[in-house]
Amino acid sequence: MSGTDHEWDEGNPERLYVITRGRSGLAERTVLDLVTLIVSRSKPQPTMQPEHAAILRLCHSPLSVAEISAYLRLPMSVTTVLLADLLADKRVEARAPVPLAQLPDRALIEAVMHGLQKL
Repeated sequence: MSGTDHEWDEGNPERLYVITRGRSGLAERTVLDLVTLIVSRSKPQPTMQPEHAAILRLCHSPLSVAEISAYLRLPMSVTTVLLADLLADKRVEARAPVPLAQLPDRALIEAVMHGLQKL
């Protein structure tokens, strides 16, 4: 065996299979999309899978699932499996992204403007 046999390419399907332990998709009905924010609730443990520990270190402040996937250089499908593990163990918290500001009803704005013009 040469030294290169032990090196894994980041996109290697066998590596991804090992990381997810052969699982695909979310283990539970957790909805994680690209913009779901993830925040660590615990610190990495020495016995943890390296990718799980990396997620906990990355998410000391909120990061989106897409950002985590990019930082880890893993496909979204693999990242969501890892996040589902951490969610099930309550090591991370998933938060909906900050909603867009709700603008007041146009009719209300026009009524206020009309009222101000009468002053």
